Amino acid sequence: MQEDVLASLLRGTDEVLVKQELIKKLEEGRPLRVKAGFDPTAPDLHLGHTVLINKLKQFQDYGHEILFLIGDFTGMIGDPTGKNVTRKPLTREEVLENAKTYQEQVFKILDPSKTQVMFNSSWMNAMSPADLIQLAAKHTVARMLERDDFSKRFKSGQSIAIHEFLYPLIQGYDSVAMRADVELGGTDQKFNLLVGRQLQEVYGQKPQVVITMPILEGLDGVQKMSKSLNNYIGIADAADDMFGKLMSISDELMWRYFELLSFRPMTEIKQWMQECEQGANPRNYKVKLAQEIIERFHDSASAIKALENFEARFQRGAMPDEMDELELSCEAGSYCIANVLKDAGLVGSTSEAIRMINQGAVKIDGEKVSDPKLDIAAGTVNVYQVGKRKFARIKISA
Repeated sequence: MQEDVLASLLRGTDEVLVKQELIKKLEEGRPLRVKAGFDPTAPDLHLGHTVLINKLKQFQDYGHEILFLIGDFTGMIGDPTGKNVTRKPLTREEVLENAKTYQEQVFKILDPSKTQVMFNSSWMNAMSPADLIQLAAKHTVARMLERDDFSKRFKSGQSIAIHEFLYPLIQGYDSVAMRADVELGGTDQKFNLLVGRQLQEVYGQKPQVVITMPILEGLDGVQKMSKSLNNYIGIADAADDMFGKLMSISDELMWRYFELLSFRPMTEIKQWMQECEQGANPRNYKVKLAQEIIERFHDSASAIKALENFEARFQRGAMPDEMDELELSCEAGSYCIANVLKDAGLVGSTSEAIRMINQGAVKIDGEKVSDPKLDIAAGTVNVYQVGKRKFARIKISA
């Protein structure tokens, strides 16, 4: 097996269980069955979801069989991972409605002719109550309580519903039903993925290799990308919105996005990092990242137009190469724009902020602000401009 192939497949991964098993499977010279599952808990995917999908594409490009699992059955249970309370399950109608858009969105990355889309209801609906009891007999409560979130809830006296124990069991059984050679998941899914390995052995199959991928930070660079935190970039976002959001991320976060979201070779990305260390403007490379992402989910013409629109909003050349980067915290979940400007030192008082807004002299990511009562949600990172010369990249944290 070529070392460059292995290096490509391992790029950006957090953990491989077990790496030697992966090498052995790859050396068999057959297409591996590579699985990743997504519960359709929301209608739209964001760039955080694409970390896994990008890795699927890498396997696909090397000729492996991609199994894209839509967890329409598990979605009705509700994944308890990372939850300190029982999660409200979705209705069948909600799950199916959300699942409709998933296939359209993932095929902006994956080749539909080489991707097998599967629904776990196709085997779970055929399972009788007796079958489910037999499945439950193949795992223990003690093993379930080894999972960090279950353990913490149990020790603190918080309730754990029986159906929550079924979630990792069913996710694990999916690997049995799909005969997966490899399963990808986020680091928060490690326990569930390992249940798949264990169940495959119980059912007489060779255990899958588990590959965990990092959880992508959102625009704030701290918390994971999430729609509920309003720090996300949706893959269905308009090109201009995508561009503006990507240009707002910090220079440090840009390199992490390059590693996990870009398809450019790591040798090229490392060369760019060296150039920045030697004095090159990081903004130029951020433009490359933004345009690559937009080309993927829109087209090259949209990427070019988004750059033109972005530069026009900032009056080409008016945006400084360097600016202050600040973090403001709020307990209420949002921050009034006038207070943001004052606390960031862009104006001397809230009354001045209001006056500047009313004069049309305040912009966020190049867009004029017209409402002096505008609330800025926690979890956002934006470039704020007052007048022609005052700029700051400000992160609002909870």
